[in-house]
Amino acid sequence: MVKKSNDKPAQPVETDDESEIILQCQQGNRHAFGILVERYKKPAFFTALGFVGDHDAALDLSQEAFVKAYRAIKSFENGKRFFTWYYRILRNLCFNHLRDSAHRPRPFSEIGEQALQSLSDAEADPEKAMESNEVRDMVWRGLNRLKVHEKEIILLKDFQDFSYKEIAEALQCPLGTVMSRLYTARKALKGELERILAS
Repeated sequence: MVKKSNDKPAQPVETDDESEIILQCQQGNRHAFGILVERYKKPAFFTALGFVGDHDAALDLSQEAFVKAYRAIKSFENGKRFFTWYYRILRNLCFNHLRDSAHRPRPFSEIGEQALQSLSDAEADPEKAMESNEVRDMVWRGLNRLKVHEKEIILLKDFQDFSYKEIAEALQCPLGTVMSRLYTARKALKGELERILAS
């Protein structure tokens, strides 16, 4: 009788249930963790890019955060959203990166189209596409003029579509503080956009 080897982790069962996928990750199933990476690599990259403003650095930092997340996955409290937990790891890496004087964030206008999510497809009307690009560039310019914590909360709510509760968990602050910070940040962004338009 041939003995079955227990060295190779079992493939995860077919499921979209994040809690089940994470449970399998905690049991050492790398394939299951790969599903999480595929699911969140794009928002992870754009989150890092929002902090550091550099395409290559954002890619490296988001990948490094996934490695750290895999190593720490057993500490994850099941029932919560993975990306909220992962975000704290990524955020710390980005802040550490920015502390280094050699890694100052560049304005998004210097990064190019490869680093920005397309707001219109290739078939779009040229005039509308140009208008979208101008609006997008203006918004990013405004964001880059904000304080880091102001920019961060706008990225989480308006770009990553985090709920207020998820933002509170990610930033480890009360729900009321999230709402207050978001109001202040949006007001600051509005002011910056008005200054850009007036210039």
